[in-house]
This record gives sequence, structure tokens and C-alpha cells, in this order.
Amino acid sequence: MYGRCVVRSAVLRGVEAIPVDVEVAVTSGTVGFFVVGMVDAAVQEARERVRAALKVAGFSMPARRILVNLAPSALRKTGSGFDLAIAMGVLVATGQIDRELVRDALVVGELSLDGGVRPVAGLLAYALCARDIGLALVCSHEADGLVPVEDLRMRGLRCIGDLREPVFAPVEMHPPIEEGDEPDFCEVSGNEVAKRALQIAAAGSHGLLMMGPPGSGKTMLASRVPSIMPPLESDEMLEVALVHSVAGESIAPVLAGRRPFRSPHHSASSAGLIGGGSPVRPGEVCLAHQGVLFLDELPEFKPSVLQQIRQPLEDGRVRISRADGTVCFPSRFMLVAAANPCPCGFYGDPEKQCTCSAKQVRDYQNRIGGPLLDRIDLHIDVRRVPPGYVLSVQGGTSSSTLREGVLAGREYASWRKSQERGGATSQQAIASCQLSDDDAAFFEDMARSNHMSGRAIVRTASVARTIADMAQSRAVTRENLCEALGFRIRDGVGG
Repeated sequence: MYGRCVVRSAVLRGVEAIPVDVEVAVTSGTVGFFVVGMVDAAVQEARERVRAALKVAGFSMPARRILVNLAPSALRKTGSGFDLAIAMGVLVATGQIDRELVRDALVVGELSLDGGVRPVAGLLAYALCARDIGLALVCSHEADGLVPVEDLRMRGLRCIGDLREPVFAPVEMHPPIEEGDEPDFCEVSGNEVAKRALQIAAAGSHGLLMMGPPGSGKTMLASRVPSIMPPLESDEMLEVALVHSVAGESIAPVLAGRRPFRSPHHSASSAGLIGGGSPVRPGEVCLAHQGVLFLDELPEFKPSVLQQIRQPLEDGRVRISRADGTVCFPSRFMLVAAANPCPCGFYGDPEKQCTCSAKQVRDYQNRIGGPLLDRIDLHIDVRRVPPGYVLSVQGGTSSSTLREGVLAGREYASWRKSQERGGATSQQAIASCQLSDDDAAFFEDMARSNHMSGRAIVRTASVARTIADMAQSRAVTRENLCEALGFRIRDGVGG
């Protein structure tokens, strides 16, 4: 009567689901329910959830030795997603349901004590895994965090008792949210130079640092950046939805084509900002993939935490090393940062006197760190807007107007790159500017006199190239170059 069964399941590893065999053996011997195979506490607790769920559903738990092995044993297993697979394995091994129910299926789901089947984080990753190995996905009928996947068969379960018939329910996917009113740049009075800088940054996915006193509009400007960026394309949407699904975040805004906007508090830990924990979860820089990461009060972040975003800025991905291997998350985002120039916030303000000493100002600005500043392409000062601008009913430049320039620049840049040969190297970035001899000599003199690093030179050239793309110009002009230099060279941060 009793026997063995193997049910296919999977475990999350970064944004990837790795197949796992749930081997169930019901034999004679010491009565007990054992789960082995390098499992964490959540998997061990599955024993109690499975017992309770099967009892409520009217199934029996035999007074036998039940051994569950999750293979391969060298791979760490985490989470509650194995509940449903273990329960189905026990039912098949004891002959209470048909073995055909687990054939050609990848089973993922958490069980409640009343027998209900709950969705788990990362369903999209499980769905892609099931499709790639040619299996149907058996999961909760409430597929929160799942999007339609081509060539994937899905079977939904409301509760474990539905396996008696068996009765599979249609998988209910949440529709995209309705388009709402996004914050618009026209609501920000004045600050036209800052709007221009943000337009350039959005057109070329450049990092930008805004520095100015409290109340100058830095946060308002940053929160409106997604409104001038193009909607997510289909491949980008899948990438972003996958990261958010693994993190247990809603993917409804992603399905609507909205680019992520993440604004972590300055008290964020390293694991919260970059990623980590056990099991490893993506951090804010990963959740901002293909979108905007806004770091307000930049000097208030712990320097040790802040400097960790340097590598994602360069590589477009986060690698987290653990004893059992390395986990990789995509992390290609546009960095927008805001900072006060000093502890009191009014250093360099023409109207309100700063109360900080020169040492306090210097120490506060140094908390950001030169290496990170060197990786931020545009640096601008944001001044407080005169009361007359705030009280006037006239709006500034709108998001729709700025978006036109962003889309035109991106479209021209895409065409230009298709005509050029070469990779995205530093030499190629400089060569793509097609500077005249006089302009190249001018750029060299400016870089030398302002002590610009090699990285700063390349990034300034890249900004100039973006400005030229927005102007539909094949070559970077002296005007484009001067504008890019103006957004890079300043008399001290906040000065």
C-alpha cells in the first residue's frame, strides 16, 4: 500500500528558480515525519502545515515512517514553497491520489492550516523554470506576482482537498492597474535649469546629483523623473517583473509599463539597499532596475553602505557572495540623488546665513565620498524659488514637453549606434563625439585645469553626446560640450 514518489518543485536562487526533486518515501520503521536535504527552518515547519492541511481536507497521515528528501542535497532549500509538493508526494506515495497528477508538473505553493493553497513569492521565476523544462505549473489559483508566460500550462488549486476530484481552477492573474495621474513637472515652479538637467539625464540614463537648501524642490523634481521616461518595453517589463516577483512586491505597476521609482530612507542597511539576508533578497538598487533610484539626504546614508552602490553603477548588476555560492541580481538604474550642502542646509544660500563652520561643511560633503561623486554624471545646484513664483498660477515646463526631448534623444541615439561600429568602451564613447581638433584641445584644457579624472572625462563626453543626440546632431559641438562641462564643473558642492 505504501511506496515512493518524486514530485518536481524548485527553489529560488537570485531571480532564477532551480529545479528540485521532492522525494517521498513511506516505509515501515520508527514512526515520524522527517525532511532532509539542507533545508532551513521554514522547510522543516512544512511538516506541521502538511499534517494539519491533510487532516482538515479529509486525507489521512499514515502511522509510518515518512522521509522527504529534497535533491540535490548540496543546494540550500529555503521558504514555504515546498509545502504543496511535499503534501502531494505523501498523498501519491500512500495511494490517496492518482500519480498522474504529479507527472509532468512543477508544484509550488504554501499550505494554510485549513488546507488552502497560498501563492509564494517568485511565481514568475517558477513559471519560467517550468516552461524551460517543459512542465506544467501547479500553484495557487491566486497567482499574485505572475504574468502570462507563452507556452506554459498552468493548473490552479484553491485547497488541497480539490485533489480528490481532481478539480483545477483557472489561475487568476491580477490585471495591470489603471493609468492614474502621475506627478507632472509643470507643478514645479521655476527650476528650469534643473528640469533641463533631468531631461538630459533621462535621455541618456545618466546619474544626477542635486544639491541645495531645504525647500528648494529637490524631492519634487526627483519624484517626477519617471513621468518623462519612456514606458517599459516588453523585454524590460519581464526583467523588472521578475525581480519584483522574487522580492514579493506587486508587479501591477510594472504591467502597466511604469518604470520603478525607489526612494529608500537614509537609515537603510546594506542588505536593504544592495540586497542580502537569508534567503538572499534583492535590495532597493535591484528593485530600481530599469527605473529610478532616488537617494534623498545623500550624506545622511552610512558611508560604508553608500559606497556599495559604486559597483552596480558600473556593472548594472549586484553580486552577493555566500558560502554556498554567488547570487546575481540585475541592477541597471538611473541614480538621482539630493543633498543639503551642509548640516544646517544653507551653505551658499544668498538669503539665509549658514551657521556651520568650514570644517563642518567639509566633513558633511566628504561623507558622500569622492569615488561615488566621480561616478555621478551631472552635478547641479538647486536654489530656493522666490515666493512670487510659488504663488503664481503659471506652471513651468510640463512633463509632456520634456518627454518629447527624451524620446527624440533616445531614438536618435539608437539610430546612431546602429550606424557605428564598436563596443561601449571608453574609447568608443570619446570617438562617438566626433570632436573637432579645436574642441578636443578645449576639452583637454578644461579637464586639466579642473583636475578631472579619466572617468570624469569619459562621463562628461557621454553627457555631451546625449545633448547632441537630443539636438539630432551627428557630431558634438562646442555648445554641447560647454553645457556638459557646466553640469560637471562647479565651485565646490553647494558653493
